[in-house]
Amino acid sequence: QVQLVESGGGSVQAGGSLRLSCAAAVVTFRGRCVGWFRQNPGKQRERVASIYDGSTAYAESVKGRFAISQDNAKNTLFLQMNSLKPEDTGMYYCAASQYVTMGCPLGAIYWPYWGQGTQVTVSS
Repeated sequence: QVQLVESGGGSVQAGGSLRLSCAAAVVTFRGRCVGWFRQNPGKQRERVASIYDGSTAYAESVKGRFAISQDNAKNTLFLQMNSLKPEDTGMYYCAASQYVTMGCPLGAIYWPYWGQGTQVTVSS
């Protein structure tokens, strides 16, 4: 059973930065897609960034501002978020998936493993 635990969320003013971390227990990130999703009430969970075998992908809305990285030795995933905007507000979830086809899947349904989420609030 994969266990994912996020940390690093909080409240920040627009233009600020936050760094999210996700620690994995039981199983390694190696050989899996790992990524970050965010969700707001009443909306679908959106993939923000993903990484597999060193290859990264980002939602258009965060390109150039967010950076995903991983430390395989520590089995930890990171999301550096810079130049934050109010529309970045949401619950951020760490996720892992063994489904790798032409990159990491977009749809949340293809990600079986989830953390409990960490709230990010950006005020204007």
